[in-house]
Amino acid sequence: MVRLRVLTTSDWPLWREVRLAALEDAPYAFKSRLGDWHSGGEERWRARLALPGACHVVALLDGRAAGMASGLPGERDVCELRSVWVGPHARGLGVGDRLIAAVRVWARASGATALRLAVFPDNEAALALYRRNGFVATGEPGDLLPDGVTRELVMVNGLR
Repeated sequence: MVRLRVLTTSDWPLWREVRLAALEDAPYAFKSRLGDWHSGGEERWRARLALPGACHVVALLDGRAAGMASGLPGERDVCELRSVWVGPHARGLGVGDRLIAAVRVWARASGATALRLAVFPDNEAALALYRRNGFVATGEPGDLLPDGVTRELVMVNGLR
């Protein structure tokens, strides 16, 4: 059974567990690296969860951390979808869809008219998840990736 949990700052140990698992499992999917997050201690983890107006969601599968997603306020009426990850033991069970749906509900309640994300263009599994959930490429250039040539793919979902 999958259960979603919206995190508060007191949930920082769970957020740390899931974030570190994501960075270890899928380093190819994130700009941050596992080594970047091992320093800082409790204050750093709490700070991420304390971002004003943000929403951080963890999926639990039979009580075990199975995925995460964050929604961050953006510019004007566009919110950002970030840090989406589903653990290997939970893939193919609709966990990613449920996490995105939860962030979409938060974004609508925040008054957003669109949800935006940036994804590595060769991350086929993520692209399939996002397309299945109504995201389309914007055509705008994303951030430059470490190779100095490739850019992130920017996608958007109109929250109608």
